[in-house]
Amino acid sequence: MNEPVNSGGSGLIRALHGNGDLPSVPLPFQRDIFLFDTYVAGTSFIKELKDGTISLSEGEEVSFFREPENRYDANAIVIKTAAGVKIGYVPRADNAVFSRLMDAGKLLFGKISESEIKKGYPQIGLAIYLRD
Repeated sequence: MNEPVNSGGSGLIRALHGNGDLPSVPLPFQRDIFLFDTYVAGTSFIKELKDGTISLSEGEEVSFFREPENRYDANAIVIKTAAGVKIGYVPRADNAVFSRLMDAGKLLFGKISESEIKKGYPQIGLAIYLRD
């Protein structure tokens, strides 16, 4: 059997790609895995959301940051926009597993699924993803 890689351009690489060059495969292999649908908690405390200074669009990606020193919830996960503006938290009822994943080094993020003002309060739907 031929060697997988050799200087002559034969072997498994050549068989798979049809030339002597090494393949141009994007590394690392990356995919986003949908985990859970929820909402953004604590939006009524964010002035910029209430007064319309911040507008969020469906599909917009938001970042998660652990806040283990939070005096109300040791599993707290802060949600921020791409510009670094805090928009709320992953709800306490949903954050136990996600905080453990983040503490283990996994990259979690969210995508806005809906954003509107209902009865004077911002309501933001959130889809949680794992980037693997």
